[in-house]
Amino acid sequence: MSTEFSLSAGGYTAVVTARAAALRVLQYQGRDLVVPFAAGEAIPDYRGIIAAPWPNRIADGTYRFDGTVHHLPVNEQDRGTSLHGLAFPLDWTLKESDAGSLTLTCTLGPSTGYPFALELSARYVLDDAGLHTRVTARNAGDAPAPYGVCPHPYLVAGSSPLDQWVLDFPADSFLEVTPDRLLPVGVVAVEGHAFDFRTPRSLGGTEIDHAFTGITFDDGLARLSLRDPAGTGAGMSWDESCPWLQIHTADKPAPLPNRLGLAVEPMTCPPDSFNSGTDLIRLEPGASHSATWTIYAL
Repeated sequence: MSTEFSLSAGGYTAVVTARAAALRVLQYQGRDLVVPFAAGEAIPDYRGIIAAPWPNRIADGTYRFDGTVHHLPVNEQDRGTSLHGLAFPLDWTLKESDAGSLTLTCTLGPSTGYPFALELSARYVLDDAGLHTRVTARNAGDAPAPYGVCPHPYLVAGSSPLDQWVLDFPADSFLEVTPDRLLPVGVVAVEGHAFDFRTPRSLGGTEIDHAFTGITFDDGLARLSLRDPAGTGAGMSWDESCPWLQIHTADKPAPLPNRLGLAVEPMTCPPDSFNSGTDLIRLEPGASHSATWTIYAL
């Protein structure tokens, strides 16, 4: 069973596991803000993990960096991709903690397909404004390293079905993907499209597993709101280190549990950025990168 850590402040409670530094539980006044998973359970659907050193997919597990071709393990067999990085199977180490905060660290690499060394830190702070997360990566090696990161929470607005939840977030375009492998095709404007949620509206039966961009940042933050018609909701904000946002309606074939929550993943780069180079972070030796986001009750 993975070690886990509990936080409490301002009416919020959170549980974070050492495995993958994953957010297992986040509640406000006893109400779930994310889809939880059971203590000691294998993490289902990457719920709450920190996806690093890349978010989303790398096609065929193959990429070229600084003239060298690398081959990663393919862990999404049906699509032939390397999914959600290398940090999620790892047990992170507790560096410091108190009632409302904790810091977990792990060392990543060198490993098959990723011959680089990163020191990762995930800082969780709970207060009256919600759960704040900062993930920092430092290149501990002697060569530049490709890098990207995102969280993977499934937000819960309330007790009504997901189809009835009202979504609102400020992105003016999305990344069209292939239907079979969900690999990038090109950026498309949301204007006139079912994926336009710049004005609040219900999700209905819309199925989404796409990255959005052209995000509006107000005073350095972008904000997403997800509301239940009963009046409850969950919100998320993130900083400009994440110009991409993956949204997934968690659609599953029967008899699997379907549309339990809405995956909301602020990303530093889009899917397959190790190949496209789009917004890929190049971490020089000794350099660091940080990204921050917050989940809160509405």
